[in-house]
Amino acid sequence: MKNKILALKYRPQEFKDLIGQEVMVQTITNAIKLEKTPNAYLLTGIRGVGKTTTARLIAKALNCEKNKDPNKKCFEKNFCTTCQEIINSNHIDILEMDAASKTGIDDIRELIENSKYSPTSAKYKIFIIDEVHMLSKQAFNGLLKTLEEPPPSLKFILATTEVRKIPVTILSRCQRFDLKRVSIELLCKHLKKIADKEKGSITDDAIKLIARTSEGSVRDSVSLLDRALISQSINENNIIEEHNVREMLGLADKSKVISLFKEVLSGNEKQALKNLKDLLNDGLDAKNFLNDILEVIYLFSRRINLGTVEKDSSISETELEMINQYSSNIDMQDIGLFWQLTIKTIDDLRIVGNENLTLEMYLMQLVHLKNLDLLKDSDNQNDKSVNNQENFTEIQKNDSSSEKSLPNQVKNQLKNTDQIKTSPVKSSTIEKKKSKVEILSFQDLIDHANEEKEIELKYDLERNVKLVSFNKGKIDISFNEKLNKNFIKNLTEKLHQWTEERWIISLSKNLEAKSIYEKKLESQKNQLKDFKDSDIAKDIESAFPDAKLIDVKRKE
Repeated sequence: MKNKILALKYRPQEFKDLIGQEVMVQTITNAIKLEKTPNAYLLTGIRGVGKTTTARLIAKALNCEKNKDPNKKCFEKNFCTTCQEIINSNHIDILEMDAASKTGIDDIRELIENSKYSPTSAKYKIFIIDEVHMLSKQAFNGLLKTLEEPPPSLKFILATTEVRKIPVTILSRCQRFDLKRVSIELLCKHLKKIADKEKGSITDDAIKLIARTSEGSVRDSVSLLDRALISQSINENNIIEEHNVREMLGLADKSKVISLFKEVLSGNEKQALKNLKDLLNDGLDAKNFLNDILEVIYLFSRRINLGTVEKDSSISETELEMINQYSSNIDMQDIGLFWQLTIKTIDDLRIVGNENLTLEMYLMQLVHLKNLDLLKDSDNQNDKSVNNQENFTEIQKNDSSSEKSLPNQVKNQLKNTDQIKTSPVKSSTIEKKKSKVEILSFQDLIDHANEEKEIELKYDLERNVKLVSFNKGKIDISFNEKLNKNFIKNLTEKLHQWTEERWIISLSKNLEAKSIYEKKLESQKNQLKDFKDSDIAKDIESAFPDAKLIDVKRKE
């Protein structure tokens, strides 16, 4: 046992050793005690949470010798003969099959043939099929009948990481148990206990980092701990700290990632690239780095939407302060763009051979996206220039009042200079003053959209919008499902542009409201109906019996 890797050495041999799956363990053990076990178990979950281990524990619990003889002792340090053979994988009645290597119908036929024979020494013959989703369609079909009505002494235990690939006909014949990801707290306790037994010197922060990196997989976490303890055994006096684990796994220090992200938010491209090169020189793994960026983006979104981020096991106090400090320089629109670009870059890593080149290009794109905020500053500058132009027009008005006291020649001179000033380049403010419109009704809005050639907006206003009420500065509407998703934003912007006033567009659940187009159709329908009842229509119908009246138009 001393030479075994830790993942095998500390593999659970009893149900009480299985961590994070208490509900499943309770259900299975109760069913075994009551002798109400299913014909087939289906164990699902991510890698390393204990599917195969649970299958062997079920096999041991069903066939343990203490079930026959209550006086028989069977525990961790002194297993019965049957349990010990199952642990060693050499029990004749417990067959483990890897469906990844035996996928065909011929392998299943052999399995079904063996199922006809009674167990040799155990109470139940048990077939454990690992990675069962790899079986072919014909193999699944061949297994159906035996899985539904196996011999009384036969049990199936199926394990898979891809339950969606298993046919429904198989799922309906099994009792399914979903093994959960193990929480970071439970993993930390488990790793700490193993480290103490192995007499390894490792800090709590290092254990916490290993637990987070394993993503809820017990086997992965124990394997990473094994690597860390092996590296520590070379230098026996050293204690394994968090930075040692980061170097071992190619992970970046999160505080360094946040600092790099701060340079991106500041638009400092050169410093951001320099920080990236420093991380790459430390052995940074590209995919791990991008996943760290995603985590940082998530923390920033929490800070913006939920206020101060509460301290948890994933971030330190220093990192928490950095996030609170830098979050003022980013908004949710930026976060959405950064998130999508990061995910796209993770996909690009599979295509582009040079990872460093991909990461540098990714950072430059982030800085470029953030620099788009400069457009907001330019808009502010435009607003300032508008104010200046307004002041200029006020000065012109004052000057015009003084023109009355001047001789006619001076007046003409001033008018000529004004024409020279205004004719080559027209002020944007003057144009805005001229283009400012009064929209007093819903029809005014539709007509102006038509004048401005906003065809899509006009179409939505006429056909997809149902007017509930119209007041200056506020419009209440309901709409149908065909309405463009950007309609409200577009309408608000256009109204502000045309009227230079803020408008509120509110949504109503008024089901009786009708669109302009619907009202028009209803009016035409009523008009046609009234005309059909008139004497003229009856005369036309008698003169042309085969004709059909479909529309009425008034000549203007």
